[in-house]
Amino acid sequence: MSRLSLKNVSKSFGGLVAVDDVSFDIVERGVTAIIGPNGAGKTTLFSLISGFLRPSLGKVVFEGEDITGLAPQLVAKRGVVRTFQLVKLFAELSVLDNVKVGRHLHASGGLVAALLRPPAARREEREVEAKARELLAFVGLVAQAEAPATSLGYGQQRLLEMARALAAEPRLLLLDEPAAGLDAAESAALSRLIRSVAEGGTTVLLIEHDMTLVMNTADHVIVVDFGRKIAEGSPEAVRRDPAVIAAYLGSAHQARAGEQGVQAARVAEAGRG
Repeated sequence: MSRLSLKNVSKSFGGLVAVDDVSFDIVERGVTAIIGPNGAGKTTLFSLISGFLRPSLGKVVFEGEDITGLAPQLVAKRGVVRTFQLVKLFAELSVLDNVKVGRHLHASGGLVAALLRPPAARREEREVEAKARELLAFVGLVAQAEAPATSLGYGQQRLLEMARALAAEPRLLLLDEPAAGLDAAESAALSRLIRSVAEGGTTVLLIEHDMTLVMNTADHVIVVDFGRKIAEGSPEAVRRDPAVIAAYLGSAHQARAGEQGVQAARVAEAGRG
C-alpha cells in the first residue's frame, strides 16, 4: 500500500505553471528523494502535500484518504509533518522547549488544564518532556537541552528542527533541503540519522541538492524539471538517466563541450602547422 499518492497534480500561479501533471506513489517504508535543478517545482510539491498550497488540478492522497486542500494543521494531525528550507525555530525558547512544542498535536489538555494543572495534566507534561529529551538524545543535542535555541550552530539548528518534527510522531516526514549549509561530516551524520528515522518506521520524503547524501540515503529518487516529473527509480538508475543528465547539465554542459571542441580543433590545427 502507498503511504502517499499524487494523482495528476498541477499548480499554477497566474500564467506560471509551477507543477505540471505530476503523479507518483511513496511506499510505506524507506527514504524517497525529490531532486531537480533550482526552480524545478520541488518545494511547491511539498507545499501541496502539506496543505500550505492547494492544487489547481489533481489529488493528494495519504494512506487512502484524499487530503487535497486540507489546512496544514489538519494534514499534520493525520501524520504528515514537514520542515522548511530556512530553519524556523522559536528563538525565545530553549532547545528542549522547541521540541516540546512539536508535541502540541497530541496534547489532550487545553487552557483549563494549563491553568489548573490537575494530576493528569502534570503527568502529561512529564511525559512530553521525557519524550522531548529522548528525541534530543536521538539527534545528539541532549547536552544542549537547556540552552537557548539561538545558541546552536546552523547544523545543530537543523537537527533541532528535525527533533521537533519527530515530536509530532509523523508517519510521513517531509524534509526540505535538510543538508543545506552543512559540511561533509555533518551531511554524513545527517544521512545516518535519516536512515535511522526510516528504519524506525517513519516514511521519509526529502528534497535535497546534496547528491552524495541522496545517493547514500535514498531508496528511491524522483526527478522533476520545469514542474514535470522526468525520471523515477533507484539512485543508480536515475544517475545514469539521459534526461536527468541533460536537466542538470543543460546548456552549461553543451557550452563546455563546444569550448572543448574548439580547443581541440585549435590544437589539431597547430599540429598540422
